[in-house]
Amino acid sequence: MDGARVLIVDVFENDRSAPRKRSSVFASAALHGRWRGNERAPPRLFCVTDHLLDIHLRVNGEAVRERVAARKTLVDFLREDLGLTGSHVGCEQGVCGACTVRLDGAVVRGCLVLAVQCDGAQVETIEGLSDAGALADLQEAFIGRNALQCGFCTPGMLIGAHDLLGRGGVPGRDAIRDHICGNYCRCTGYQAIVDAIESIARARAGKAS
Repeated sequence: MDGARVLIVDVFENDRSAPRKRSSVFASAALHGRWRGNERAPPRLFCVTDHLLDIHLRVNGEAVRERVAARKTLVDFLREDLGLTGSHVGCEQGVCGACTVRLDGAVVRGCLVLAVQCDGAQVETIEGLSDAGALADLQEAFIGRNALQCGFCTPGMLIGAHDLLGRGGVPGRDAIRDHICGNYCRCTGYQAIVDAIESIARARAGKAS
């Protein structure tokens, strides 16, 4: 009897801070050959986690060349390989927004993008945007309005707010809430966050007029 089956392989990695289950990886196991009594051909297991690929990209304006695992996420690459720990790892499902970065100018979730997908791209993190002064007024407003408490969500919130305000105009409070709804604040400081973003939108509009 001929047959082919798919095996599910659970892969575990040890995080530097604490052991945790990372993901379930689907690997093909082609079981070829005919049954001969109680014998069959041994399975051949191909696992994508074994593959390393070279990538070239620019991170915060600097050229980066690295060899990474095919399944490594962008946020893990930034944190573990480049030491850029401002992007946080939260839900790992693209829901909480803690891993937010900019990829070729677009806001993305670093946990949903593979590092190998960024080959030839430009990545901006909270560190790069902060060093360039692009977030200076927003950062001051967050401090002044007490819009950050534990700080876990703050990098993603700042990048999201920067993206919104970069569109120009003065967005209403409902528009601000809608834009940052994909960034979870565990301290429930949303009111102060909206206040801070609104104040900078008005201040920038006043300077432009």
